[in-house]
Amino acid sequence: MCSHYEAPTEDRLLAGFGVAPAEPYQHDLWPTHLGPFIRLRDSETTDDDQSELEAQVGQFGLLPFWSKDRNLGRRTYNARSETVSSKPSFRDAWKKGQHCVILASGIYEPDWRSGKAVPTRITRSDDGIMAIAGLWNEWHSPEGRLLSFTMLTVNAQNHFMNQYHKPDDEKRSVVILPNGLINDWLHATPEHSMEFMRLYPGDKLKAEARPK
Repeated sequence: MCSHYEAPTEDRLLAGFGVAPAEPYQHDLWPTHLGPFIRLRDSETTDDDQSELEAQVGQFGLLPFWSKDRNLGRRTYNARSETVSSKPSFRDAWKKGQHCVILASGIYEPDWRSGKAVPTRITRSDDGIMAIAGLWNEWHSPEGRLLSFTMLTVNAQNHFMNQYHKPDDEKRSVVILPNGLINDWLHATPEHSMEFMRLYPGDKLKAEARPK
């Protein structure tokens, strides 16, 4: 599971994806913070000279339409792929195919191999931007409209990521998409969404302890 990550700079987003949010966002993100994500632009409002991708800013922690306030995002920042289609918080976004890519320079997990939690920064071995498969939603409140997102996760029992959990906890990992599957994920229909719920190769990740 991932509750803390770093968002890339606007310049890196433009260089890597050709789009960047028009709104400011936070770079050190925890649940309910505002970060960047990429989704498909609404085809009905897209001009011929526009990219089909758009970068938006949303809350880290998905808000379904029935959410009473933003604090629900403290419990909905990750979605288990095994139950995402049935959980009330996520099922509408999943069934509508509201796919997005959450962009991270690195994610943080506690390394428990020493018996104590050592904060650890995990990145791609090539230092590329992590493209994490997610779902987005639009929430309306008396204060106005707010976009939000969640990261999808899979079991990581026999993977590089299994050392970043307490010994008795289930081993999980966010779904990091290979570059070649980013567009496929964004275009995938709900019926094909589960095909993308795979582990990123462990030998293409690296970790660096960041003790306090």
